[in-house]
Amino acid sequence: MSKTKKKKKVSIVPIGTGIMVFIAAFIGGAVSKFAFTPSWSENYSIKWSDELGVLHTDLPYGEGEAHKFDLYLPKDDTRESYGLVVYLHAGGFTSGDKKDDKEMLSWLCSKGYVACGINYTLRTETNNASVLTQSNEIKAAIPKVIEAAEQEGYRIDKLAMAGGSAGHALALIYTYRDADECSVPVAFTFGAVGPSCFYTEDWDNYGLDRNTEESYLAAAALFSAMLGEELTADEIKNGTYIERMKPISAAAWVTPSSAPTVIAYGRYDRVQPYKASLRLRTALEANGVDYKYFEFSHSGHGLQNDSAVQKLWMEAVEEYLDKYMPVPPAIF
Repeated sequence: MSKTKKKKKVSIVPIGTGIMVFIAAFIGGAVSKFAFTPSWSENYSIKWSDELGVLHTDLPYGEGEAHKFDLYLPKDDTRESYGLVVYLHAGGFTSGDKKDDKEMLSWLCSKGYVACGINYTLRTETNNASVLTQSNEIKAAIPKVIEAAEQEGYRIDKLAMAGGSAGHALALIYTYRDADECSVPVAFTFGAVGPSCFYTEDWDNYGLDRNTEESYLAAAALFSAMLGEELTADEIKNGTYIERMKPISAAAWVTPSSAPTVIAYGRYDRVQPYKASLRLRTALEANGVDYKYFEFSHSGHGLQNDSAVQKLWMEAVEEYLDKYMPVPPAIF
């Protein structure tokens, strides 16, 4: 008697509602990620106190309502120069705020870095904000952040870009696409679960790999929303969408001179496809970039099921910070 195996059914994301499913899943992943707090994580999360330094909030970098940043200045103001670490918030490109990462930014400040959280215009049903416009806002913000720090007497000589989920995607784009235009070297980048490329065959969790008219339309709708420019089903079908998506595809900008990188991705991520993260890993490897890639083999977008790997990942973040942005001893 023969047995037939049931094939796993993959549904194609309905056009329009698929975009909202993606966004909702992204937000859910971000929430679970930050809600997960094993005991060792206290080493990397600190409550802000004036004993750490000075905190300036809602400094402007543009005319938009969201164009604000928070600047964390370490107590030791005696050094000739400082490393700046920018950490960008999660939220599926539609929610979140710089204050969500206050404990992470406080930890970075406690280590002697100038730290910064930056807000960017969130996508809503009534605006045309996209990953592309958000990445350009971050690009515009960085010179203002450096200027503000230096006005306070903290000369910046190196920069690290970081973030979680959507913020990680924006940090990667700046690191690989825009670093050459920065006034200081981008020395390092770290983060987790940020999408870095958009090949339909990777985005199979949304059914975009099916090579049908329905899947071409769904891919065009989802990728158009992220790019902020209209893509057609024909462009998806003939492959020309890849070049169109390059402005927000961080992996496409990796070169041999790209900054050292520490990244983490979940093997069962149903939001940012795991297969897409492997393309980023391949790009880093092919270009000889100093990197560490951590696979959370039991986790999804929230990285919630691999505490031991998460600990190794954060230890690697600290190792690379110390290696590429060392902080000299305080002088009091």
